[in-house]
Order: sequence, then C-alpha cells, then structure tokens
Amino acid sequence: MLTSDDLAFFSVLTGSKSLAESARKLNVTPPAVTQRLRALEEKVGVRLIDRSGRRLRLTEEGSLVASHSVIVSETIDSLAEALADRRGAVRGHLRVAAPHGFGRLYVAPVVEAFAREHGGATATLQLSDHPAALLVESYDVVVHIGAPGHLDQVVTTLAPNPRILCASPRYLDSASPISTPADLAQHRCLAVRENDEDVTLWRFKGPRQEMATVRVNPVMSSNDGAVIREWALAGQGIMIRSEWNVAEDLADGRLQQVLPNWKLPPADIVAMLGSRHGRSARTTAFLTMLRQALKPPPWQAACAEPGGQ
Repeated sequence: MLTSDDLAFFSVLTGSKSLAESARKLNVTPPAVTQRLRALEEKVGVRLIDRSGRRLRLTEEGSLVASHSVIVSETIDSLAEALADRRGAVRGHLRVAAPHGFGRLYVAPVVEAFAREHGGATATLQLSDHPAALLVESYDVVVHIGAPGHLDQVVTTLAPNPRILCASPRYLDSASPISTPADLAQHRCLAVRENDEDVTLWRFKGPRQEMATVRVNPVMSSNDGAVIREWALAGQGIMIRSEWNVAEDLADGRLQQVLPNWKLPPADIVAMLGSRHGRSARTTAFLTMLRQALKPPPWQAACAEPGGQ
C-alpha cells in the first residue's frame, strides 16, 4: 500500500531531470534516493522509472503513479491551507503575476516584504508582458493594468491610473500647435502594440464631456512600453502612457502633457483572483500589503516631494 510520503517522494522525482537533482531537492544523497526508489518499486511490484538514459523517463506504470501523486499532493495541500485559513495562519505558496515594468518597481518589493513578514509562506513572482493572458487559476493574484478580461474573474481595484498623452519639450517646441484631438492626425505619433487591441484609434473625452476619436498613423511602434517612452524622451513624437510610468518625467519636465483638458480612458491597476485562491489567508495578507503600498500611489507621492515639482 502506497503512503502519502511515497507519493510525495515520487512527485519530487517526476519533477526532476535526474536523481542527483531529486537528491538536492530532498536534501539527501543520490544513493539514498536510488535506494528509496528501489524500495518503492518493490512495494508496487513494477518498474516506475527508466534509468537507462541520462534523463529520468517514466514507464507507463510510473506515469499512472505520477498522475495520482499530483492529485494526492494537491488534496493534502488544499486541506492544510483550509485548516490554516480557519485559524488565520498565513502559509503555503503565494503565486503572483504582474507586468514587467510595474511588477519590478512596485510589486516585487511587496512580495519581498510579504516573505519577510510571513516566514511560514513561500512566494513566486512571475513577470509577464501580458499577465492577464495567463491562466488566473494558476495564481493567487494576477496584477493587471487596464480593463480586466473575463467577466467570471474576481477583480479588485488597487490604484487609479490615468493614461496621459505626452511628448518631450523638444518635439513640442518644433511641432505645429495641438488644440484638439483632430490635430494629432498631422503629428508624429508613437504606439505600443499589445495583444489585438486597436492601438491606432485614440479616444478622448473633452471638458464638456464631448467624445472625440482620431485615427493616428504611428511613425514608430513597439510591443515594449519602455521603448516607446525612450523614443518620446528622445523627441520622436507623441505617445499615450500610464501615469505610473511617466509621472516622474512630467514632474521633472522631461515630458509635457498634451491636451490636458481632454481625458483618455483610464487603465486602473487591478488584481485578478483565481476563484479557489480568493479567500486564502495568504492572498488576503498579500492584497492588504499591496493596497497599503499603493495608497497613495507612490508615483504621485514621489512627484509631490520637494524637488519633484
């Protein structure tokens, strides 16, 4: 009869490239791993792993045991987390996904603080160009900028994030005046091409709540917002970027807002939660810390400090 310890051991083996790697994960010697594997195979009466090559390969019976190992391991983890949640304990593995730039600046420090404060928990931060496209159920928290995707996701707003039309003083000093959104069609525009969004149709709401759209023909585009920002700073044209990304540039005069009385659709900072992780103690604790770190938004606070105007 296989025990949960046997299945946990075999789960480590199937997640490793070699017996030596398994030994490092289990903090034992390679001979100890080999001996335990032999004992496990004797217990079930079949060979579970083909060790003839350089890499570990599961036999057909080994694949069957591996699939059940995952189920049992997840069940045990879920039970332990449920019991921990009952007493408000923060434990288990926190999985967070976030965009590259924002995640590096504002999410990574909170993940570090979470791990420092909650010694019984571990954490992983996955930075992605498109975190909303990831399988939300695989993460406790997915930090996303802009409108969330699927309606069945649990979404909570972390911070407001206006989008700003801006350009460098060097470009604006040499360009023709811009008094309405329609004028942008005659200017050098820079676009971030993400997903399948129509990034060349720019939408505005005016001071009297009137709506305006303009189709721009970008002279330069990229799938990386940081690249677009550098091009704008170099005087290459006008761009739309999130406030968090350009607030310091605006405060220091490296960029100037264009058409300040015309508002673009916002791209708020939101957290998307997997349904089975939404009420875990670790998720609640992390979200509390993340909200505290983003209130008030640090990019606004930094620009309000002396010397930031």
